[in-house]
Amino acid sequence: MAAVLFRVSGRVQGVFYRASTREQALPLGLTGYARNLPDGDVEVLACGEPGAIDALEQWLRKGPPAARVDGVTRSAWNGELPRDFRTA
Repeated sequence: MAAVLFRVSGRVQGVFYRASTREQALPLGLTGYARNLPDGDVEVLACGEPGAIDALEQWLRKGPPAARVDGVTRSAWNGELPRDFRTA
């Protein structure tokens, strides 16, 4: 199992980005979270099979129709692994 922390910048708050991320993650069998950050970015933790994480990353780079994604950064996660996928 892999775990990756993404930071998504652009117009990603107030456009259903977090809820849409959860909708994408669940069928991929991923656990983790999507949460708003104070600076306007969204942080996404994705845990699961590497191929599923890569598929989610491709979606994160586009987001839902109302979003405008300017950038996505990816880093390894070494923390506790969640049991489900939540939005915060």
